[in-house]
Amino acid sequence: MSEVYAVRRERVRERCAAGGGAAALVSRPANVRYLAGAAPLGAVLLVGQGEDVLLCGRPPSDQHGEGRPDEVLRMRLLPEPGADPAVAAAGLAAGQGAESLAVEEHHLTVARHRAIGSVTPRLRLVDLGGAVEQLRFIKDEEEISCLRIAAEIADQALGELLESILVGRTERHLALELERRLVDHGADGPAFATSVGTGPNSGRSGHRPSDRRVEEGDFLSVCLGAAYRGYRCEIGRTFVIGTSPADWQIELYDLVFAAQRAGREALVPGAACRDVDRAARHVMDSAGYTDGLGPVTGHGVGLEIDEDPQLAPAAMGKLDACVPVTVEPGVHLPGKGGVRIDDTLVVRPEADGGPELLTITTKELLAL
Repeated sequence: MSEVYAVRRERVRERCAAGGGAAALVSRPANVRYLAGAAPLGAVLLVGQGEDVLLCGRPPSDQHGEGRPDEVLRMRLLPEPGADPAVAAAGLAAGQGAESLAVEEHHLTVARHRAIGSVTPRLRLVDLGGAVEQLRFIKDEEEISCLRIAAEIADQALGELLESILVGRTERHLALELERRLVDHGADGPAFATSVGTGPNSGRSGHRPSDRRVEEGDFLSVCLGAAYRGYRCEIGRTFVIGTSPADWQIELYDLVFAAQRAGREALVPGAACRDVDRAARHVMDSAGYTDGLGPVTGHGVGLEIDEDPQLAPAAMGKLDACVPVTVEPGVHLPGKGGVRIDDTLVVRPEADGGPELLTITTKELLAL
């Protein structure tokens, strides 16, 4: 992996040179990990003129899913308690002879930006912009392998839960059990806060589990994800509890399933992101659920659970091969409940079999 990280950092160096920057200060944690292999809390990476340095306030600890630093990358621990690694990195860049430093202005606070400028007044600060995020957009096969394992872990955790007794248990209890199972199966931890909704809470995007208990006849919607070596996936499913589903539940489920399938089938290299959203949204609109979908149909995943591209009506850009995304339409009917179906897929060309489905738990409407 050292060679991979070195190539990534060299690309950042080339971006800096093209933009008039001599060195780059990378502070966004996901970007630090992408370029250095690890992102200890508060750490920054200096992509310097002659040497790259990872600066941190404490040694990395992979126990917290921080990753392992590139073994050939120099690491500098700051001896002073409370010292700011970003300020130290700027001083190091100035010591290397850099006249300018590209920083991630979208991540640095104003106070931190000012502190860097006050310590190194002769260092011209320029904006690195989203250069690293753009490099992260297309994943290599090693990254996709990590996502694939994360999806397998999430599938396992969800599958085991479905085999247990659910009636009478609270949303909060089920969410905690799912997160425990993720760790038991080898995840760094949950990719995001697990959402479990029952009855009138089902189908709500981002629902925070409550003390409501599962009842016979409820819709049960679950959205969870696993983080593995920093890479995060997402899966969402909806089930019926205890009895055969009612007619309205079947109708609503079939509609969301059709919308999700339309979105998945639109995932081809070169497709406009907004067209993927439009494919899923058209199914809902045609059935009279104009407001059924949320603001986005899906989004990219990787070292963060919500990254570019965004699959939304006003989204710009097109999809490339090897870009992992979610497709996650849903409908919530106030007072009744609703349905969410969410998969993580990797965009692949038709010659390679089309989009690769990573989350494979059944999408059949099961009565549990």
